[in-house]
Amino acid sequence: MPDAYVDRRARLAGLLGPRAALLLASPAEQLRNGDVHFKFRQDSDILYLTGFEEPGAVVLFRPDHPKTPFVMFVRPRNPSEETWTGRRAGLEGAVEKFGAGAAFPVAELDAKLPELLAGVEDLHLSFGHNEDWDLRVLRVVGRMRAAERRGARAPVRLVDARLTLHEMRLVKSDDEIATLRRAAAITAEAHTAAMRTARAGMGEHEVEALIDYTFRRRGATGPGYPSIVGGGANAVILHYVDNNAALDDGKLLLVDAGCEVDGFTADVTRTFPIGRPFSPDQRRVYQAVLDVQQAAIDAVRPGATIDGIHAQVVEQLTAKMVELGLLKGEVAALVADQAFRPFYMHRTSHWLGMDVHDVGFYSVEGAARPLAPGMVLTIEPGLYIAPDAPVPLELRGIGIRIEDDILVTDTGHDNLTKATPKTAAEIDRLVAA
Repeated sequence: MPDAYVDRRARLAGLLGPRAALLLASPAEQLRNGDVHFKFRQDSDILYLTGFEEPGAVVLFRPDHPKTPFVMFVRPRNPSEETWTGRRAGLEGAVEKFGAGAAFPVAELDAKLPELLAGVEDLHLSFGHNEDWDLRVLRVVGRMRAAERRGARAPVRLVDARLTLHEMRLVKSDDEIATLRRAAAITAEAHTAAMRTARAGMGEHEVEALIDYTFRRRGATGPGYPSIVGGGANAVILHYVDNNAALDDGKLLLVDAGCEVDGFTADVTRTFPIGRPFSPDQRRVYQAVLDVQQAAIDAVRPGATIDGIHAQVVEQLTAKMVELGLLKGEVAALVADQAFRPFYMHRTSHWLGMDVHDVGFYSVEGAARPLAPGMVLTIEPGLYIAPDAPVPLELRGIGIRIEDDILVTDTGHDNLTKATPKTAAEIDRLVAA
């Protein structure tokens, strides 16, 4: 994997161009409660370019610098503190293990940055996430401007890193696609285990624990995002993460869970009945969503757009709503009036990669962005029928989402998560096993 980081930094150098630099900082550690912190997760941009996972880091990339094109500011080695909080790479490790041309204590950042940024015209930043960090950088640039009479020129342009690094992250390399395939394979195993195991009387949390266990047992670092395990009416809550209710026999269970491998995450949703095959009414709704999802997957190809695929999904789902008795009227008029929104209120797709809602622009020059080989997106239509919805009684409280991770290829697409069972027949066999 170290070669992958070297390759990414080399590609970044070509995007930044001369007299440019990219400056990135780790997020602050967050308190969980009292004096206990949440487990630290490195900033995805730093992880992408270095593989460095420790908190308290700042990295500077200045490709045209003759001596130090890659500088790291890290926590120094400290045997006393490491006894409490774990081993550190330190300055030596930043150079020897992570390839930095130079490394300094992070406490020296403000003093060292003016020298390292001297002569840089374009300073690329991922700003807008941490106001304290943004102001800190501006203060450094301000001090450099005040000292320009001594000969060192300050950066004259601050550039959004979304224009360079995030565009680079949007199109996956072969190594990155291989990592996503591994995450998809582990995720498929976890979802399959959930289908086989979930039974009436179990808690949603038990299914979540089984999924997490499968992720970790197979070598993933854990979930790439908080797992959604919603039984019955909880499935109509889009981001339900309480996962603390009991499962009822014959009700549907919606599981949205994906594991993280080497910083990249899968994102898969499956919906299945507890302990028995789909009822006729459940199967009607499920098949409606599945038909629309498959048609949307088939539409993924170079030149297509996420907006276009979403419009197709909305039209087809609205037609299914009419067939199911959820809506009445002409499909075109219902779409124009957004009558579908009580039952389908989210977008169909998002980019996927290191972040579950990954980086990359969705539009270019005011128009929907055409898909290109190497992009990975989700396809995730759903129907969410509230328990008190004014619809036939037998359909109330049904929530169904089906989600897969789709790679855009030169000739069309590849469903990275196709190994996760999703036809009604496959699911019926698994839940009865």
